[in-house]
Amino acid sequence: MLDLICAYENYLKKVKQASDNTVASYMRDIRQYAAWLRDTKDADVVDATQLNIAQFLEHLEQEGRSNATKSREVASLKNFYSYLVSSGFLNENPVKNVKVERGEKKLPQILSNSEIDRLLAQPSASDPKGIRDKAMLEVMYATGIRVSELINLDLEDVNLDAAVIKCSNGKKTRLIPLYHDAVRALTAYLGEIRDAMLAASDEQALFVNVNGVRMSRQGFWKILKHYQELAHIEKEITPHTLRHSFAVHLLENGADISSVQELMGHSDISSTQMYTHMVDQHLKQVYARCHPKA
Repeated sequence: MLDLICAYENYLKKVKQASDNTVASYMRDIRQYAAWLRDTKDADVVDATQLNIAQFLEHLEQEGRSNATKSREVASLKNFYSYLVSSGFLNENPVKNVKVERGEKKLPQILSNSEIDRLLAQPSASDPKGIRDKAMLEVMYATGIRVSELINLDLEDVNLDAAVIKCSNGKKTRLIPLYHDAVRALTAYLGEIRDAMLAASDEQALFVNVNGVRMSRQGFWKILKHYQELAHIEKEITPHTLRHSFAVHLLENGADISSVQELMGHSDISSTQMYTHMVDQHLKQVYARCHPKA
């Protein structure tokens, strides 16, 4: 069983060239399912039936998992079993006819303009760590890039004279403009701080941690949480919250959806259209709060 799961992981990475996040998500779901199957049914993934899949989903429900979580699990298993069928390990996909009722899709959390201002104002300009953190937060909000894209930026990806960064996800490269404050924050970091923080002079990473090596996702998460607390922002925010806020604020200020799609790096415009619903919802709230007869 383990060899098949490892083979599928290798297929996702080498053949499908899926992102690290996608691979990690799929493998987490599949390994959780395989462990449950082994512990409760004493069975391998190749022995599973459609009934077993239904029982596993019932187990997830008993654990209080949401419909969204169950839908994601089913999608992960469908893709895994499709691979086993196409590779000749199975004759039939046991997940083929399994469906999960989708609950109402929850819109992501975004920060208001004032909350963004408070967050960006927190890093101290008087110490190296604060100057680096200011640059990272400004770049995140200026560009709407994913945290994985942020930490994978190299020094050569920044052009301060043109006020752009080059962002690549492995399949597509896009140039994203930087507003003035982001350029100024990056200039301060690159001119005064980065070289002094490096563990090795040939380090290519744009943003490095206190050990002088490339910043990690976990490291940036902790930094964001720290400044969230300092800014007294009560919303539960993640690095992706800055990405969502970037998109919604652009649309609220008149950007067309195709431009936002390009900046976000969405291959399908339906991913971007979610943000128009958030703008509509926000405008309704403003109307209800502000119209004299509402």
